[in-house]
Amino acid sequence: MIAIRKARPADAVAIAAVHVAAWRNTYPGILPDTYLAKLSVSRQAVYYDQAIRSGTGVMVAIASGVDVAPGSAARIIGFTTAGRARRGEVSGRSLGEGEVETLYVLDDWRERGVGRRLLRAAAGHLAEAGCKSAFLWVLRDNPSRWFYERLGGRSVAEAVVQVAGQGVVQTAFVWDPIERLLAASPQSS
Repeated sequence: MIAIRKARPADAVAIAAVHVAAWRNTYPGILPDTYLAKLSVSRQAVYYDQAIRSGTGVMVAIASGVDVAPGSAARIIGFTTAGRARRGEVSGRSLGEGEVETLYVLDDWRERGVGRRLLRAAAGHLAEAGCKSAFLWVLRDNPSRWFYERLGGRSVAEAVVQVAGQGVVQTAFVWDPIERLLAASPQSS
């Protein structure tokens, strides 16, 4: 069984492990290998612990029961973070009120609806906070960017972000109104 729930401070290390694994699996050839090798679960855990404790919308996907090996405990297989837009404007164009800051799922759990469920949970958190629209940034060369298009996200802007001293192009996907994302069927992609 895969369940989605709000993260707890005790989840920070497992969330950080998913973050590091997802970046190392997704970004070779896109981000410098030396940067990916230096990613630290312990440093990321501090960041996510602070995010959870500060009230950021951190949601986790937990696999348990028949979805894990016999005798294995439930484990975090993906997560998302969302909150009010950190920077909701590019070149004078408003992107949205709420921002999905992260969405990562372990490779072995992809193509099973986990990402869709997490993204909808993030949208639910944003809607509860009063956000009428949502957006996220994804690296343009991320092989999974199609996922956001299939859930109705519109590509509306590009910008360059610095990662490890390297300029990397990212694309903004928008759901306006946010109900477009909330209504996205978990089976639609």
